[in-house]
Amino acid sequence: MALQPAAGARDLNPRQVESNRKLSERLASVFRLWGYDEVSPPRVERLDTLMAGGAIASEDVVRLVADEPLGLRPEMTASIARAACTRLASRPRPLRLWASGTVFQSRAADEGGQCIEENLQTGVELFGVAPIEAEMELLSLLMAALERLELQKEHQPRLLMGHTGLMDLLLSPVAPEHREDVRTALIQFDRLGLEALDLDTELQTTLLSLLGCRGTPSDVLDRLTACFGAQPLFEDLRRLCRQLLGPAAIQGVRIQLDPTFQPRFELYTGLVFQLVCDTASAPVVVARGGRYDDLVRRCGARPGDDFGAGFSLAIDPIRELLTETETKPPMTRQLMVAFSERSTLEAALERQRWWHQQGRSAVIELHPFHDRSKAEQQAQDQGGFQLDWIDP
Repeated sequence: MALQPAAGARDLNPRQVESNRKLSERLASVFRLWGYDEVSPPRVERLDTLMAGGAIASEDVVRLVADEPLGLRPEMTASIARAACTRLASRPRPLRLWASGTVFQSRAADEGGQCIEENLQTGVELFGVAPIEAEMELLSLLMAALERLELQKEHQPRLLMGHTGLMDLLLSPVAPEHREDVRTALIQFDRLGLEALDLDTELQTTLLSLLGCRGTPSDVLDRLTACFGAQPLFEDLRRLCRQLLGPAAIQGVRIQLDPTFQPRFELYTGLVFQLVCDTASAPVVVARGGRYDDLVRRCGARPGDDFGAGFSLAIDPIRELLTETETKPPMTRQLMVAFSERSTLEAALERQRWWHQQGRSAVIELHPFHDRSKAEQQAQDQGGFQLDWIDP
């Protein structure tokens, strides 16, 4: 019998489980205030749904041995979009949904073989709202969620934003045969790779200058306007960022626009974003999301309703982030009710019930003790419980 969990899987201790539950409940309370209804997508789905029409690579999906192609969900958006366009298709739009649960991703382990990463996440999906209004609601909701999480200044939260339309604009002057190579070099910030491509000198110089075009949205959009002229997309992004400035400033979130930013999953066709925080060891992504209209269309949405956007928050990294800086409140010791040989289990159960009515956690020892000292030793051995001794 194997005594270690599978590679990538983790055993959470009771305190971690309780912290995850509290974090999920905090976020759920915010989602409900904003009018989002909870759904519960299945952990197991058909592979064509999980891969979101090719947006998610096959190697990222944990496959199951079954008579039909099945796998474990690497994220929940595709499953919720499928449900929104089928079972929930008759519900009026906008359709606001949220879900919480475990996701599974497959990757190559350092020592070879498959490693399955298991993570808890919660998030929201908004269907039937065209750009840029949906993004304005979602990012405002994200700021409200951050307020409930109570991140600290030392976490230095940064909202990194990109847009597939900006990437398309950067690639528009590039010949079709070079676009994929240029796109890869821009995403990977590969200056040497970009210089090695056989491009027109002026175009190559422009692309190299735009490789480092990231920073405050107003500065980036001014620079892009100078290169490509006024664009409707630029005005949408300016409007979105103006809306975010106040809430982001209150939460201490710095907004950064990066035209070359693209997420790992090619799920999004529009705005994409990540919220990054600093930890004691390295930056960590605590939220990610964007617009995925193409996925909604592939799920069969009606014309005019074929819009979708959302984001997810990673509970486990958030828990670890907050644990680093939290001030632990004084703990109320758990009670252990024990009784002597002159008392009875019935009396101990009645005492335990009384403690529970007072809101105190109390466990009970089911067998009598010869004397109090043995009961005190048992209470200490089980975790430093406070002894409630019954001896008439």
